[in-house]
Amino acid sequence: MCGIAGIFSLRAGARIEPSVLRHMRDTMVHRGPDGGNIWLSADHAVGLAHRRLSIIDLSNSADQPMSNEDGTVWVTFNGEIYNHAGLRNTLAAAGHQFRTDHSDTEVLVHGYEQWGLDGLLERIAGDYAFAIWDAQRRVLSLARDRVGVKPLYFHAGAGAFVFGSEIKAVLAHPDVVRDVEPAAMYHYLSFLTTPAPLTMFRGIYKLPAGHLLQVNADGRLHARRYWDAVPGRAIPPGELAGLDDGAIESFYVQGIRTRLEQAIERRMMSDVPFGVFLSGGIDSSTNVALMSRLMDRPVDTFTVGFKDYRHLNELEYADQVARRFHTRHHQILIDEADMVGYLGDLIHHQDEPIADWVCIPLYFVSKLARDHGVTVIQVGEGSDEQFCGYASYMGYLRLYHRYWQPYRRWLPQPLRRLAALAALGAARLQPGLDIYADIADRAARGREHFWSGAMVFWDTVKRRLINPAADWTGAVPSALTECGLLPPTYLESDTFNVIHSFLETFDTAHPGSDALTRMIYNEFKLRLPELLLMRVDKITMSESLEARVPFLDHELVEFTMDIPETWKTRHGTAKYLLKRAVAGLIPDNIIERRKMGFGAPMAEWLRGEFGRRAERDVMGSELLARGYFKPDFVRTLFHDHRAGRRDTSLYLWTLFNLTSWYDYWIAGHGAR
Repeated sequence: MCGIAGIFSLRAGARIEPSVLRHMRDTMVHRGPDGGNIWLSADHAVGLAHRRLSIIDLSNSADQPMSNEDGTVWVTFNGEIYNHAGLRNTLAAAGHQFRTDHSDTEVLVHGYEQWGLDGLLERIAGDYAFAIWDAQRRVLSLARDRVGVKPLYFHAGAGAFVFGSEIKAVLAHPDVVRDVEPAAMYHYLSFLTTPAPLTMFRGIYKLPAGHLLQVNADGRLHARRYWDAVPGRAIPPGELAGLDDGAIESFYVQGIRTRLEQAIERRMMSDVPFGVFLSGGIDSSTNVALMSRLMDRPVDTFTVGFKDYRHLNELEYADQVARRFHTRHHQILIDEADMVGYLGDLIHHQDEPIADWVCIPLYFVSKLARDHGVTVIQVGEGSDEQFCGYASYMGYLRLYHRYWQPYRRWLPQPLRRLAALAALGAARLQPGLDIYADIADRAARGREHFWSGAMVFWDTVKRRLINPAADWTGAVPSALTECGLLPPTYLESDTFNVIHSFLETFDTAHPGSDALTRMIYNEFKLRLPELLLMRVDKITMSESLEARVPFLDHELVEFTMDIPETWKTRHGTAKYLLKRAVAGLIPDNIIERRKMGFGAPMAEWLRGEFGRRAERDVMGSELLARGYFKPDFVRTLFHDHRAGRRDTSLYLWTLFNLTSWYDYWIAGHGAR
């Protein structure tokens, strides 16, 4: 894992200043403390930069930016290509000359020469964000990995195209002006994060997962999706025809187990020490169990818990797994004081607000791992999404099958509208009914029942929060919509447009898909890459720690997307097939115990001194002075939570992250 950045000057005769490129690069020293370089074309029209975290081929010959033999192709690359050794052999047999011993970066250079960008992306297996400069065609190509493990940001200005692994690198370019993007902020209030390609910064965008973007010398953008998490990629039609239930279950279970073993083995590719984040749940325990089979030394495992609210801890389960597999186990306990002391660094390293308080324990367990000499860590993200591991997913499915479908089938639309109005009225009198009112409103308006597994301000509450008279209109370059990267409806004040853009395309290509498959697809478009994986990348890399995500190996994802809802939730059991796949591998009580989830006692912290500080910061923020929100409603959220009338902690943490970000990055109070 590394940090990349670059500039493509689009002004005739304009020359890139090396100092600007170095400044962009060195905003990300934490991503690559082991070295940094830049490369400039002879005419200074193109510049690439790199910060290196040495993991594969530790020699100086593997430094980046890296070129082919004659310097006509240059690359700067963040991530890992897990099948690079096999690709290297294929390319060497085709006549390509390699100057490194086993650098996976060099496979990108020669693979681009041999197969072109599409052929390269089709063949590589890994987690990556890279930029390739083709001097002969004068084209800059950017790509983000299939699932979105690695981020990649850009600014498409009239004078220059600027990109980087982090927003702070893009902000370091003198052409980039800091301001909030209201359309992105509107959607953030719903999703805890911004949907790609929008970011909270006006004029800065993120490449969506599974996409490539090419920039010509005249500044024209060409974008397309090269991979998607859709059914029909892994299990041939008719493969299961004629099989009984027992044989079908064995097929699925063996397919999952085989692909998961391969995914974990792939991600043990490293020339530096690695370990596992261990919570004591199914996913992290499976990582430990399979890694221990492949290693001739104990696995290093790391766990975080809370000093002040021990009911949230899973330490006993983590200890059990550590003992079972004889790991070198390390743990850290944190409290409110630790959290408060970290907040400044949190706002800095997030770049844009990610309103998930899991970032706090994630930071402390990342620091624990790095302090014990580990550079690479395996994490369990992506399992719950694929296998239906969340209680909320099961709740949404029950809602869909028992109530949603019959309600919409048998109740005429005029009556659905009356029911929605009644529900909205009841919610105004009793705020605890907000979610039910929103569901009724969605049914009346012909909208999806499931938008995301992480919703903050449902529309009924958002209407009471925002000032409709404020200008929420997005302002983006026309090139971004013309190239197809940004649906124009994202700029409207209607968050359902984001969900509709995902499922409209999916339903056209895969009509009749079951409810769970559509939900999972939705999560692969937004919550997984832009919230869960983004928090993992930003927080682990702030400690120069590379996180790898075996459950999101694209071959495993393609296989699970071909498994229908009836099998993933067989007998009404969440994660049914994964539990069967790991039976006998990890302890039975770990498989069967109730899922707790990775969290933090934010509701409790917000009722104490931190809550009073948060209220002062939010109410005094310069963002509130711009008139986007109704201050009285914000104040009520704080007072209701402190008085114990209702739990508004997620609302408050979302607003605290937003206003802290604005005051730090836009108003400039303390920005580094």
